[in-house]
Amino acid sequence: MSKDGEKNGWKEYIWNSRTREFLGRTASSWGLILLFYLVFYIFLAGLFALTMYVMLQTLDDHKPTWQDRLSTPGMVIRPKADETYEIVYDAGKTETWDMYAQALEKFMGPYNNSIQAEKNNECTPDQYFMQEDSGDVKNNPKRSCQFNRTILEDCSGIHDRHFGYQEGKPCIIIKLNRVIGMLPGKNGQTPFVTCGAKKYRVGKDQWREDSDKIGEMQYFPPNGTFNLMYYPFYGKKAQVNYSQPLVAVKFLNLTANEDVNIECRINANNIPIGKERDKFAGRVSFKLRINTFPI
Repeated sequence: MSKDGEKNGWKEYIWNSRTREFLGRTASSWGLILLFYLVFYIFLAGLFALTMYVMLQTLDDHKPTWQDRLSTPGMVIRPKADETYEIVYDAGKTETWDMYAQALEKFMGPYNNSIQAEKNNECTPDQYFMQEDSGDVKNNPKRSCQFNRTILEDCSGIHDRHFGYQEGKPCIIIKLNRVIGMLPGKNGQTPFVTCGAKKYRVGKDQWREDSDKIGEMQYFPPNGTFNLMYYPFYGKKAQVNYSQPLVAVKFLNLTANEDVNIECRINANNIPIGKERDKFAGRVSFKLRINTFPI
């Protein structure tokens, strides 16, 4: 009897035919509560939309409102074989080094003189190319300076489409990461790149470096400089045709058939040396190995 009573009680709670209530509420009660939540959520959506609209009015499409500028910009190399930054090949086997040459040719494509002359300006060397806005008048799009691949001479890929890899004198191209507003060098001193042996651990308290294996190096442009005229960088949207300056290093007589650990770093009087934990802050390390016999 009690089970029948409970069953009837649940049925009556779901729908009470005497009071015409559904789940304990009449139609008018359900209508009022649904109207309340409808108005409430419309108000919340309107408040959110208004907040987003006001916030978007404060943003500049061409320049970040807030910038957490890195004190030391990152540095990378090309060709980039993989995340380990190891370039290993057999000079006598085209298939082992052709991918590096092709990667460099593809990378250098936008730096062709004809493309640079069409898109960018000839600038005055050794001074910053400042293009500030005039009050509320935005100086956009901003111009960019030409960086012609011919500047890299023997590492340009124009006269030697193999970039020295075939003859065992490979070219490595280095660039600094873009940092908006960065002026790398004060008092007119141009930042430059130097490469040398990297110390590496061979035991618990033992370190080694490959200074005797690197041999002679040649830098392009001369002294491995990043000319000041390519700075500052104003952002991808403000400076759509910006071409990052490059430095090429050609290894002329690297010791063959051995791993050579190399580190290249930026030298500037206002860029601090990166911390050891960040191997790409102001420097980049990589391994070169040129084999002259089948491996």
